[in-house]
Amino acid sequence: MKKTLYVVLAALMMFGICACSSSNASAPAESAAESTAATESASADAAAEQNEGTTTSDKVLTVAMECGYAPYNWTQSDDSNGAVPIKDSSEYANGYDVMMAKKLADAIGYELEIVKLDWDSLVMAVQAGTVDCAIAGQSITPERLETVDFTEPYYYASIITLTKKDSAYANAASVEDLKGATATSQQNTIWYDTCLPQIPDANILAAAESAPAMLVSLNSNACDIVVTDMPTGKAACVAYPDFVLLDFSGTDGEFQVDDSDINIGISVQKGNTELLDALNGVLKTMTADDFEAMMDEAIEVQPLNA
Repeated sequence: MKKTLYVVLAALMMFGICACSSSNASAPAESAAESTAATESASADAAAEQNEGTTTSDKVLTVAMECGYAPYNWTQSDDSNGAVPIKDSSEYANGYDVMMAKKLADAIGYELEIVKLDWDSLVMAVQAGTVDCAIAGQSITPERLETVDFTEPYYYASIITLTKKDSAYANAASVEDLKGATATSQQNTIWYDTCLPQIPDANILAAAESAPAMLVSLNSNACDIVVTDMPTGKAACVAYPDFVLLDFSGTDGEFQVDDSDINIGISVQKGNTELLDALNGVLKTMTADDFEAMMDEAIEVQPLNA
C-alpha cells in the first residue's frame, strides 16, 4: 500500500514538473513575438512620419535678384515690412520683386529663398540652374530670350528721364529737348543701350554698374540726366527731393522702344516648363492695377537710403 502511494505521488510530481516546464518555455516565445511586432510597428510609424514630412511645403523656390535696385528690390538690416532673409547673409531683402516672389511662392506651395547676385550674373545663374528664377526687374528682350525663358510680364514699365530741379533740362518735353545733355544709365539695360543713343548730340558717359550708382552720378552732378523706368524714377524722387521726373510717354517726343523693352518678366531656365507654367498660372490671376498697387506699396516702404 505504501509502495503504491509512493508511485502515485511520484507520478503526480513528474506531471507537475512537465506542466511547469511547458508553461515557462512558451513565455519567452510569446515575449519575442511581442517584441518583434512592437519593433515593426515603430518602424512603420517612423516611415509614415518621414513620408508625411516630405511634402510640397519642403520645396524651396530659389529666387535671384540684385537686392540693390529700388523699388524693385533692396537690402535692409531687419525684417520690417515683410522683408525676407538673404541667403548666406545677416541682411534682408524687400521691394516689389520680394513682394511678388512671396506671393508666387505661397501660391504654388513653396518656401522662398532669396539669393543676392550682381546684375550681370542673374541670367547666367538662371541659365546654369544655380537658382530657380530671377525676379529682378528684367525686361523681356530678344537677347535674353536666347538664353533663358520668361514668364508673362509681372510689370509694365514706361521709360522716363531724371534730372535736377536747377538743371537746364528740367522743363524738357521731349527727347529732342535733351539735346547735348551729358547722360548715363545702368549697364546692360535698354535705357543705356537703346534710349541714350536717341538723344541728339548726347555726351554719353560710361554705364553705371547699378541703379544706385546711376542715381549717385546724377545727384553728384557728374551728369545732367539719367534715363530709367517709371518705378525707379518715382522711388528716386522720394530719396532725392532735388530730382525731377520727365515723362514723354504717349507723345511724339517719347523714346522709341518695343513692348518687349518695357515688359518686365521673370526669367527661368530654358525647358523648365513646370515652373514656368506654375508662375504664369498665378500671374494670370493678376491685373495691371494689381501690379501698380503692389509697386506703390513697395515705394511707400522703401528706405530713403535704398
